[in-house]
Amino acid sequence: MKAIEIISIPVTNQQVAKDFYIKLGFAVLVESPFGPDGAQWIQMAYPGSPVSITLVNWFPDMKPGSIRGLVIKTDDLDADIKDLTEKGVELAEVDNTPWGKFLNIKDPDGNVVSLHGK
Repeated sequence: MKAIEIISIPVTNQQVAKDFYIKLGFAVLVESPFGPDGAQWIQMAYPGSPVSITLVNWFPDMKPGSIRGLVIKTDDLDADIKDLTEKGVELAEVDNTPWGKFLNIKDPDGNVVSLHGK
C-alpha cells in the first residue's frame, strides 16, 4: 500500500453534487454510466492532484451527508472565501487554530469539507 487514490462522497443527486464540487475547483475526470438504475461514475479531482473523489449513490450503508473531515488545502483562504461567496456557496465562520484557519462548507447533502489555509 502506498497512497490514497479515491475517496467516495455519498450524495443523493450526482449532478447537483457535481455542480457544487465544480464551484470548489474540482474538474471532472470521468463521467460515464455505472451499474443499474442510471447511476453514473463521476470522478473528480483538482488539476494535478493524485487523489480524486467519486460521487456515489449506490452504497446503502453510506448515507448522503455523512462525510466529515475531508480537508482541502488552500494557499489563499481569503481569496477562496471571496470567490465562493460570489458563486453563491454558503460558508460557515472561519475557525482560527494554532495550526491554521479552517472554513467548513457543506455540500448540498450536508457532507462537510474544510478549507485549510493560513
